[in-house]
Amino acid sequence: MTLLAAAALLTAAGAGCGGGAGTTGPSAAGCPAVLQAAREDVAKAESTDSAWTGPTTGPAAVPGKSIVYVAQTMTNPGVAGVAQGLQRAAKTIGWEVRVIDGEGSPAGIQAALSQAVTLKPSGIVIGGFDPRLTSQQVARARAAGIPLVGWHAVDAPGPSANPPLFTNITTKVQDVARISADWVIARSEGGAGVVLFTDDSIPFARTKADLIERRLADCPGVQLLAYENIPIPDASRRTPQEVSSLLSRFGKRWTHSVAINDLYFADAAPALRAAGKPGGGPPANIGAGDGDPSAFQRINSRQYQAATVPEPLAQQGWQIVDEFNRAFAGRPASGYVAPVHVVTADNSGGATSWDPRGYQEAYERIWRG
Repeated sequence: MTLLAAAALLTAAGAGCGGGAGTTGPSAAGCPAVLQAAREDVAKAESTDSAWTGPTTGPAAVPGKSIVYVAQTMTNPGVAGVAQGLQRAAKTIGWEVRVIDGEGSPAGIQAALSQAVTLKPSGIVIGGFDPRLTSQQVARARAAGIPLVGWHAVDAPGPSANPPLFTNITTKVQDVARISADWVIARSEGGAGVVLFTDDSIPFARTKADLIERRLADCPGVQLLAYENIPIPDASRRTPQEVSSLLSRFGKRWTHSVAINDLYFADAAPALRAAGKPGGGPPANIGAGDGDPSAFQRINSRQYQAATVPEPLAQQGWQIVDEFNRAFAGRPASGYVAPVHVVTADNSGGATSWDPRGYQEAYERIWRG
């Protein structure tokens, strides 16, 4: 929805929450204030004014460093996208990077982090997993004086004392969850039947899903039909079967979906297509992260995904390098948190990623000193 379209919709609907002709889910019931706030929030988040608001000052490049990126699983497009951004940034600053894939299992992640510590790098990235599940390896890294930077490692952005992270890089989970739910509320005019896909094994994802559920509950006309807990490593195997079952159970009552990661819709698409569901929905699907290229392609072609709340994956890879550089220089973390953004076919411009404009140039200027 464009800003003009959102404004027109708000004007036409006034202060009411009466569902209207476009509502295909349960009847909207008594949420005029929530609906109005949702429309305003979504219109703001869909703005394409994404100029750089991050750091413009900091320490010059500290030479000769090495980073190991320990990935929860490289089949997670968000984790993989950050790794790619990190590799490009490291090349620019002149550092070495190695990626070790934890392959999605606790044992695999523990082994990967053990290997990373053994390599004695200058820094280690906790890429998309809870470091409390690897407490022994984290303690070894700390004893060796190796700083840790997290990406989606804990719920909140910024430094963490327990677990010990120089900083954690993520958008604010509260903002991502709220705008995802608000998109459903606004698009459905306050009346929807929703399926929520998540992975409760990841605390960050579980928190996001809980917040989405709470926000949806603020509008009585929005009904949560099902809470689907599917671990990301199992998504390609389990999601198609679960989607077929959901279609049988709920039929036309299922009008919208929210997933904590876009990849669920890649796996849902074949089942939806086989059931004769149109690519443009219903169900209308929004991913509350991570905004990988395949999600953009589905959105741009209107094939079983209508929107995403993307992480700026490439920018966050560059931010990891910048945060490590601040750690190596004895400086505090930057404190930068990327703004929340919603991408649809109407505002994507045909792109396959979203990052704030000017971030590379800003980091390069900082590192040149």
